[in-house]
Amino acid sequence: MRSEKEMFDLILGIAERDERIRGVYMNGSRTNPNAPKDIFQDYDVGYVVRETGSFIGDKHWIEQFGEILYMQLPDEFPDEDSFPEKCYGWLVQFADGVRMDLHVETIEKTLEENFPDSLTMILMDKDNRFRKLPESNDSSYFVERPGEVQYHCTCNEFWWCLNYVAKGLWRDEMPYVQDMVNFVVRKQLEKMLSWKVGILTDFSVSVGKAGKYLHRWLEKEEWEQYLSTWFSNDREEAWNAVLRMCDLFEKTAKYVGNVLGYAYNETEGAGSRGYLEHVRTLPEDAEEVYQ
Repeated sequence: MRSEKEMFDLILGIAERDERIRGVYMNGSRTNPNAPKDIFQDYDVGYVVRETGSFIGDKHWIEQFGEILYMQLPDEFPDEDSFPEKCYGWLVQFADGVRMDLHVETIEKTLEENFPDSLTMILMDKDNRFRKLPESNDSSYFVERPGEVQYHCTCNEFWWCLNYVAKGLWRDEMPYVQDMVNFVVRKQLEKMLSWKVGILTDFSVSVGKAGKYLHRWLEKEEWEQYLSTWFSNDREEAWNAVLRMCDLFEKTAKYVGNVLGYAYNETEGAGSRGYLEHVRTLPEDAEEVYQ
């Protein structure tokens, strides 16, 4: 596996020799001082170029970075937000284990956007076009203080969507339950936990993608309770895990609401949880939810 120095030498060497490339920048975990370093960190690289067409048209251009195990060309996917004439990317897994996300973007696009990501580090500027950037940091990803409406909407989304989880569990439709829990309900819990971390840190940290760094600030017992909310395809295990989600969400939402001065809706939470627990007791041949 190539070292970081070898990769930087390769990335900058190719840019130096290619007159089409006028600048190089990097962002992502390798420019984040708070991200743990390990063998799976990729290289998120942007080449600032005169035009993108000649790079896109050369099917073998990307091969100069190494032997490719497999890759993805996201801008080849049908997407109304993709503009290859302005920006085009290659997501590459190399045979030696190195992973690189490389894109080329026009000078005009770069200057227009002006590096909004605080993790950006400029590695090359041939024409001295770019503004001087502060030292890279993850401030663009700090937890943001929620407004009162956002707080209440998050609580409502969590408690309301348990309605779908309840009927999915009663029907033993585990794919549906997994989807609803992990992509809807859990996201509200994750958000609430991140706001608690924000309060504890004066909203000055990032909890990482999918809340992967929450454990850095939550109490050990709290983090373990959060981990216990994942479940397999066993229905009883799922019921118990969902109820643990309810416990953790209610506790955290009350804490966040109390500190920020937002009133937690006790009636909504009690009603949703009561419905969930009632559905759990219904026989499989029940003809009515309530009799």
